[in-house]
Amino acid sequence: MGIQCSRLMPCCVDSQVKASVIETPDAEIEDSSEVSNWPTFREFTLEQLKNATSGFAVENIVSEHGEKAPNVVYKGKLENQMRIAVKRFNRNAWPDARQFLEEARSVGQLRNQRLANLLGCFCEGDERLLVAEYMPNETLAKHLFHWETQPMKWAMRLRVVLHLAQALEYCTSKGRALYHDLNAYRVLFDEDGNPRLSSFGLMKNSRDGKSYSTNLAFTPPEYLRTGRVTPESVIYSFGTLLLDLLSGKHIPPSHALDVIRGRNIQMLTDSCLEGQFSDDDGTELVRLASRCLQYEPRERPNPKSLAAALAPLQKETEVPSHVLMGIQHSTNFASLSPLGEACSRKDLTAIHEVLENIGYKDDEGVANELSFQMWTDQMQETLNCKKKGDVAFRQKDFRLAIECYTQFIDGGTMVSPTVYARRSICYLISDMPQEALNDAMQVQVVSPVWHIASYLQSVALTALGMENEAQAALKDGTTLESKRSATTKQK
Repeated sequence: MGIQCSRLMPCCVDSQVKASVIETPDAEIEDSSEVSNWPTFREFTLEQLKNATSGFAVENIVSEHGEKAPNVVYKGKLENQMRIAVKRFNRNAWPDARQFLEEARSVGQLRNQRLANLLGCFCEGDERLLVAEYMPNETLAKHLFHWETQPMKWAMRLRVVLHLAQALEYCTSKGRALYHDLNAYRVLFDEDGNPRLSSFGLMKNSRDGKSYSTNLAFTPPEYLRTGRVTPESVIYSFGTLLLDLLSGKHIPPSHALDVIRGRNIQMLTDSCLEGQFSDDDGTELVRLASRCLQYEPRERPNPKSLAAALAPLQKETEVPSHVLMGIQHSTNFASLSPLGEACSRKDLTAIHEVLENIGYKDDEGVANELSFQMWTDQMQETLNCKKKGDVAFRQKDFRLAIECYTQFIDGGTMVSPTVYARRSICYLISDMPQEALNDAMQVQVVSPVWHIASYLQSVALTALGMENEAQAALKDGTTLESKRSATTKQK
């Protein structure tokens, strides 16, 4: 955090947000699943995506391997409060701009509740970016191989494979049967804990020609011979995922098939699942996996038959996914800090008191490259405006505080997250929620990990009647605050 030298233009935030998509039962997906209230595919500007990701801040990286990944994925938030994932390709990934746009526009026509849908892209110069729905609850790899609180339950594992088969069935029906490098990192979980297939894998790979980044032991045999991905190759990868879910490990298919031929299925099953499923269910899943892993591509099933076979196996269908997963739902917070409680109650007086007490410690580490002339003239005048604003803020003269802080911000010589936060609460107390939201978003642009930004957004969004978005912002605030507290304790 810290005061930055560049001036940030205020964000204009739409008061209307697309309605959230309602999850349908885990039955066969009908055409009605293409709900019309998903936003249509669009081309973004680089400035929009920079603002959404706080300038592609390191703190917003959500892809595996962080900055070291060849193509980095960031989380972000658009001006209309929609949460997004932005995949930024390295400069050599897509030399052909026309090919990139054609692929993105084609994949961007798909809309389904089983996908993390592709919302847009940016293509100009050397920059190639994809924008998709943001899935806040990690990957299947995380929940299956690196779980912390509880292993994934059998009922949830069955739900994952059904949803995945339905996603592939939908894509196949729309002429997009090829999926590149299908693995546990491509399956994501939305805010309700429902599994979704990442749309990024539907993009045809570019000049590097690599459709499989995983170990060759997991690669379809025909791909090793020809270097080409076919619909049957995708089914082979689906089979490896079935093994992952059954075993809780990433077992090479050749080894798994040897175990299956030896009829020693117990060696394949996850010890954490003991007592959760019948022998018949386990046998059926192994049978499906072995069919998917057939050496001859033509002997493998198609997505529709897989979905039909998996549907009758479903358990606890009435239990929401977030309950099965043990995920904290956006409408249910375990415990809130005093500041979080104040924000959930919309206690503006308490929030004002907190902001006054913390002062400007979150603006520490000022790095200004200012000429001596600017320091002696403009800087002194700008700082005087801030001091007057602070006095007015302390005395609860919120109109005057807004006026003085605005003069400081318009001076343009420094950007202070605390000033934006203070002006935001002044706007809220003055019944100007839209202006408050704009400032709260600017706080996040300047300081992506400062929890105050999300808390203020939550209060402003509630005042604007955007309850779902307010709950999501409140959850973000609690997450950021708990991470900060944990970091502080370690020091």
